[in-house]
Amino acid sequence: MGLLNQPALFQTKGRLEIIGVRCFPWTVFDLLELPPSGKNGVHVFVHPIAQLQATLDPLMAAGRINEVMAELENYFLNTRSQVAVDSMLARAGAAMREMNGTIQVSQVAMAAHATVRTLERKFKRSSGFTVKDVSGLIRFEQVRNQLWHHPESNLAGLAHELGYADQAHLSREFKRYSGTTPAAFARNAKKRKQAVSNDFVAFVQA
Repeated sequence: MGLLNQPALFQTKGRLEIIGVRCFPWTVFDLLELPPSGKNGVHVFVHPIAQLQATLDPLMAAGRINEVMAELENYFLNTRSQVAVDSMLARAGAAMREMNGTIQVSQVAMAAHATVRTLERKFKRSSGFTVKDVSGLIRFEQVRNQLWHHPESNLAGLAHELGYADQAHLSREFKRYSGTTPAAFARNAKKRKQAVSNDFVAFVQA
């Protein structure tokens, strides 16, 4: 899945096991040798990574997760070694990650040693999204992670810490990405942490 502006919902009968491999949006399409998908909906395609299914299925069924992860790591490391690195995008991505998404586009461009126009063009071509889109998602993830681990966190304080205009701005952005308010998410996180084991993982945004 590419970047999402709304939650991904999965429905299944019985048990569902998902392995998620998270890639940075400014590298994923080069890594998979695919054209950027942008915001044009769902695309179904056949990709060489699907060939791993025959290897991973029996390992998953046997609960040998470490071996599954090793297979995936080897696949992506081998593929990665064949992909040319765009140093401008790498510097831009590093700057956004270091600042947790709380950085202006002009500052990202400065860190990438590029003009805003050049950076935006290359970023959009590589990921299908703008620098601002990705920064917004990175910032949202900081709020989500904080509320998951510390549901009692003060929202006004988080808004100030992460550069939102105010708490209402944080709430709007949070609901945009997660489909729920930060207060409701925090309440659910608190209930789940009381009801499930430490192995439980909630996938809110892919």
